Amino acid sequence: MSLDGSIAERVVADATKMGVGYADARLEQARWESILVKDGRVERVTSGEHSGVGLRVLSGTWGFASTTDIGKRALKNAVKAAVAMAKSAKKVTRIKLAKGQPRRVKVGTRTRIAPLDYPLEKKVELCLESDKLAHADKYIRRTSTWLGAEASEKIFVSSEGANIAFENALTYASLFALAKRGNVVEYMDELVGGSGGFEIIRDFDMPAKAAEVGRRASALAASKPVPEGKTTVVLDQDFVALLCHEIIGHPSEADRVLGREVAWAGSTWWADKVGKRVGSNLLSATDDPKIIGALGYYEYDDEGTPARRKELIRNGILAEHMHSRETAAEFGVEPNGNMRASSFEYVPLIRMSNTFIEPGESKKEELFDRGGVYLKGAKIPSIDSKRYNFQISAKEAFLIKRGDLEGPYRGASLAGIAPEFFISIDAVADDFVMKPVPNCGKGDPMQTLYVGNGGPHLRGFGLVAGTR
Repeated sequence: MSLDGSIAERVVADATKMGVGYADARLEQARWESILVKDGRVERVTSGEHSGVGLRVLSGTWGFASTTDIGKRALKNAVKAAVAMAKSAKKVTRIKLAKGQPRRVKVGTRTRIAPLDYPLEKKVELCLESDKLAHADKYIRRTSTWLGAEASEKIFVSSEGANIAFENALTYASLFALAKRGNVVEYMDELVGGSGGFEIIRDFDMPAKAAEVGRRASALAASKPVPEGKTTVVLDQDFVALLCHEIIGHPSEADRVLGREVAWAGSTWWADKVGKRVGSNLLSATDDPKIIGALGYYEYDDEGTPARRKELIRNGILAEHMHSRETAAEFGVEPNGNMRASSFEYVPLIRMSNTFIEPGESKKEELFDRGGVYLKGAKIPSIDSKRYNFQISAKEAFLIKRGDLEGPYRGASLAGIAPEFFISIDAVADDFVMKPVPNCGKGDPMQTLYVGNGGPHLRGFGLVAGTR
């Protein structure tokens, strides 16, 4: 792919000639491919291409327009529409932006095997083989295997002089198996993905993982419900990843902290708590877009701000939020590179990138020396609007008895109050893993973005409740 950056430059120049104080444009082109196999049959193989430009202007307030038509007339109409929107709200509070860092640079994702160049026939064969192995157990009733790949190019241009080109490649896959034994129905799934080429799938070994997903689903359907009660809990990396996403990642978005998402996405329980304790000394959490290979990787956000590592929580103390240039100005801090849009068609929002709980110094085995319940994998979160009360269901549960695991048990969830659980954390392992999340949603209209979440095993105290 090759984009003509002069298109974005011309759009920004036309907007500034119309008297706006600031303008930026994102010229984008993306190609994608998706394969879905269900119950041993290819359900669909699809591909497509999407391109266009999105223009954002500031003249007292924001105006935004986008178009898939990059002809001169369509581009001029988009400029006129965006400028008219910005100038229509004359009596609103004037928006200020923190100082930008305009760069002129070209960056890209490293790949060993370009994901869209790998033969489609071999991808379909791999999905069929994997789906068959997931369906091998006689108790399996449903299976699905999904494989996707994308290649994209983006050019960001601003009236402040930024000109940033970013080429990216994403590869991802999911495996699913549903089992039924008597009246009990349970499922198991596995997801892999990241920024990079088809080597991500090759190294994952989909057939072997699919067979394991089938076996675990079948065993879970034959299991007993988990015993309920308040107890010591050990959480695996999958569970920690979802906990981090919901109870640390989203509450760290500065627009939530300011109450601007209350109407449709909620607020956050730790507003006005920067510098205050929100967890134990062992809890540190980070957002880092620059982790090469992670699904939420990027070098510059959609305002042209350089991406950087952010310590959201350091040794239990709330340290920093994720910012746009606008919210950074309101908080009196530097912008830290978390404004992103799912495509040129949408205005950027404050979004997490790769958000995770930092590894500790303990070995995983040491976390099982106090008994309790081991929660493995995560299913569905239920969280209040401030992300204060939560209940997250696990895929599997195991009773910890004298360091050994008994199970699996089904139907387990962890219910708690965020600060109480975070304070209870008394051991964090050193076995960090980053997990892909291809469907993080935010905004109105909803924007779905790729992010990474992760962490190590950790131990705390909470209520293990049944989900059925």
